[in-house]
Amino acid sequence: MKASSLDAEGRASARPGPAEAGPANSQDAATEFVLHELNVYHDAVPHAAALNMAIDEALLETVSEPSLRFYRWRQPALSFGYFGAFAEVAAEAERRELVRRWTGGGIVPHGDDFTYSVILPHRAAAEAKSARVVYTTIHAAIQRALAGTFAAKLARHDAPKVSDACFANPVVADVLLDGRKIAGAAQRRTRAGLLHQGSIQEQRLPAGFAASFAAALCAAHQPKPLSHELLQRAHEIAQARYATHEWLHRR
Repeated sequence: MKASSLDAEGRASARPGPAEAGPANSQDAATEFVLHELNVYHDAVPHAAALNMAIDEALLETVSEPSLRFYRWRQPALSFGYFGAFAEVAAEAERRELVRRWTGGGIVPHGDDFTYSVILPHRAAAEAKSARVVYTTIHAAIQRALAGTFAAKLARHDAPKVSDACFANPVVADVLLDGRKIAGAAQRRTRAGLLHQGSIQEQRLPAGFAASFAAALCAAHQPKPLSHELLQRAHEIAQARYATHEWLHRR
């Protein structure tokens, strides 16, 4: 399945498949879209890294409404992008559970971060015009949710790439706190819709941040549990893709 893509620094890429989801310019970043409905999945059970990735993919396969999922990790983990080389993360294997994402982008440590995903089915993704607009809208919601605690800002320019670590390389619309990138994400667009996987690397988030984030993203949000059928499908995906040696070592 072909997916639209942006390269690891948020610029347009000619190659098919997923990649880093940062907007390419301030004109795109100035535009947001409005969600009129949002299902919120508070996935409180910590999962294996492979299963976390598979649940996101299963949601993209099945949901008919825009969805927001919050989730946790069963042990310290490290995810890296679809185009990443396993050799770049191999040294972490003894300390962290490794997983290659379906989305692209850089290397992201997990365990102490606040991890979430936004899933837009095809119609909602089409209404958003572009992946860059989705990126900006979601990060602007994070900024608003933090407003009572932190004076976070959205990056206005791409910083030079200095590392394969995602949080070392702010791009337009990343969330910054005192000049440090605290929220980044990567995306994949398919015929089914758009998957946005995000991480917030800030341990001082205010109480009730998840609820504030959901409300900032969509006023008409409602909680929804992950169904048994969806979790069963996610286990199938994990065993066929994310938990395999072939997927992890594909590059």
